[in-house]
Amino acid sequence: MFIAQELRKKNIAEYLLYMWQVEDTIRAFDCSLSRLRREYIDRFDYNDEQKSDEIDWFGNLIKMMNEEGCRDKGHLQINKVTLQLLTELHDQLLASPKFPFYNSAYYKVLPFIVELRNHGANKDEGEIETCLNLLYGVMMLRLQKKEVSPSTSHAVKEISTFIGMLSDYYKKDKEEGLKFD
Repeated sequence: MFIAQELRKKNIAEYLLYMWQVEDTIRAFDCSLSRLRREYIDRFDYNDEQKSDEIDWFGNLIKMMNEEGCRDKGHLQINKVTLQLLTELHDQLLASPKFPFYNSAYYKVLPFIVELRNHGANKDEGEIETCLNLLYGVMMLRLQKKEVSPSTSHAVKEISTFIGMLSDYYKKDKEEGLKFD
C-alpha cells in the first residue's frame, strides 16, 4: 500500500506494474488474507498501525478480485481504468501537433510493438498494454534470474524510455493540465 501510494504520485506506469505484481502476489497466496498476513506482510518492518493498514488494503484487494472475477487471472477494474487513462492520454498526445518528441518516441518503438504482436502478444490489447506487458514479463524473468536476450533487452530499453515519457506527461497533465491544441 505504501509503495503503491508513492508510485502513483511519482510514476503511473511503475504504479501499474507494481499493482499487477500485487495481484500476482495475492494469487500466489491463494487469495488468502491470513496467509498473506502470516507469510508476507509480517516479514516487513511495519509498526502496528502500518501493518493494520496494509492488511486492510490487501483485504480490500482480495475482496475486489473475488467480486470482479480476477482471482485466477486478469486485472482489477481499478488497474484497467488506470491503463485506460494512460491509453487515452497516449492517443491525445499522438493526435496533437504539440508533442513531436512523443510522436518520435512512439514511432521508434512501434516496430517492437508490431514484433511483439507477431510473436504472440494479444492483438486485441492496445499498444500501451502491449508495452506494459513486455515490461512486466521481463521484470518477472529478471526476478526469477532468467536470461533475457540482447534483442529483448534492447526493446525493453526503448519501450521503457517511451513509457517513461508517457508517465511524465501523465503526471504533468494531472498537475498542470496539458494543452493539446
